[in-house]
Amino acid sequence: MEAINIGEQLSKEQNLIIKTLGVRSSIDPGEEFAARADFLSTLLIQSKKKCLVLGISGGVDSLTAGLIAQQAVVNARLSGHISKFVAMRLPYGEQQDEADAQLSLDLIQPDEVLTLNIKEPSDQMLLSVKRSGVSFDDVLQEDFILGNIKARQRMIAQYAIAGREEGLVIGTDHAAEALMGFFTKHGDGACDVAPLSGLNKRQVRALAQYGGAGEQLFNKTPTADLETLAPLKPDELSFGVSYNEIDNFLEGKTVSEKVYEIILKQYKATEHKRSLPVSPSFT
Repeated sequence: MEAINIGEQLSKEQNLIIKTLGVRSSIDPGEEFAARADFLSTLLIQSKKKCLVLGISGGVDSLTAGLIAQQAVVNARLSGHISKFVAMRLPYGEQQDEADAQLSLDLIQPDEVLTLNIKEPSDQMLLSVKRSGVSFDDVLQEDFILGNIKARQRMIAQYAIAGREEGLVIGTDHAAEALMGFFTKHGDGACDVAPLSGLNKRQVRALAQYGGAGEQLFNKTPTADLETLAPLKPDELSFGVSYNEIDNFLEGKTVSEKVYEIILKQYKATEHKRSLPVSPSFT
């Protein structure tokens, strides 16, 4: 058997990941926007649902998904299907970039906006955990756990509204986040439909720009903003690589050995987030 050199092996791994995540090296933003809006409207009609629900954070991902969702319900209504888009603001206390969230809502023009502050239920859940006898190693670990609680409380709220309105909950996960496993399992990773799936970060930005977003929004520094002790912490500080490098990897371009190793290690470590629950097999 002919030996495979390291470079060929790395390329095969990279190409397999790209194929698995469904990424294309280039897109037409207008065509992509329309196709994804059509997909959502068709899903609404075929599933006999009446509403799309999405939390708007102030970041480019929720902005882009929101723009697509609003177009989708317009398309569905033109087909005679009762439908609406409910955008939710789900801050934890006072959000530092609230102005960006409001700019996003102004651009999206959702049919309805609901605001639900998740601070009290999130804090109460953490307090209940601590009262059960659980202690944390330090304040940083406690803050990290609280961040995951916040993400899951937001999905509880969105599903409550979707249940009331006979709707579907939209997720904002895309290929760059999926690659790095940068989402909370059963938190922002929980949804009924993920219209940004297969897009890398620069493609998400391109769709936002196509939808009318100004640079303040489409080129905003991405942040999950889950850590109370580090508000608006850039995603890239957590990654150890930049979104530009992640996107280059997803487009099949050459990246440095260090970047490749970081991405591959994170991809493998977060495989459980991209998989269905593990179950035993007795066959």
